[in-house]
Amino acid sequence: MAIADAINESLDNSLEYVYDRTPLKEKRKKNQIGIHAIRGGTIVGEHEVIFAGKNEIVEISHRAMSREIFATGALKAAKFLSGKPAGFYTMNNIF
Repeated sequence: MAIADAINESLDNSLEYVYDRTPLKEKRKKNQIGIHAIRGGTIVGEHEVIFAGKNEIVEISHRAMSREIFATGALKAAKFLSGKPAGFYTMNNIF
């Protein structure tokens, strides 16, 4: 979702998220981002953004090979928050 949010923010939050277009038979509207989640096997984290145009595709991808990377981020966040007053923090504050 962070990737979709970043794309949408760069476009003035003008896009609508559409989840699971499987039952839909019509062409996607220009103001929509189609989002799908697939989980299976031992895949830890695989994220892919596809910009599909006429006769070309641009892809951005991220693959986590181990859950260790998520634990490392959680520990870094915990250390950052230690001693901080209650408030709203984001990952941008941490990294």
